[in-house]
Amino acid sequence: MPERLARTEKQLGAILRQERKDQGLTQGTLGNRAGLRQATVSKMEDGSPALQLQTLMAALSALNLEMVIRPRTKAPDFEDIF
Repeated sequence: MPERLARTEKQLGAILRQERKDQGLTQGTLGNRAGLRQATVSKMEDGSPALQLQTLMAALSALNLEMVIRPRTKAPDFEDIF
């Protein structure tokens, strides 16, 4: 799996959803693996801002993923694009 960048809850949720689908898992199956309810997985994938760190870590573990913390990259200035 290539590295994916998430800077918002919505982006993180989308990454988790895509990875779950890539692994052929339903929300219920992921929930069972992570010890979470299907509704919790759904909220996480929707980018719910009230997500607890423990919930995120359980989902990452169930998907065989890990989190890497690094300095934030600077987006190019609009003028630098053209």
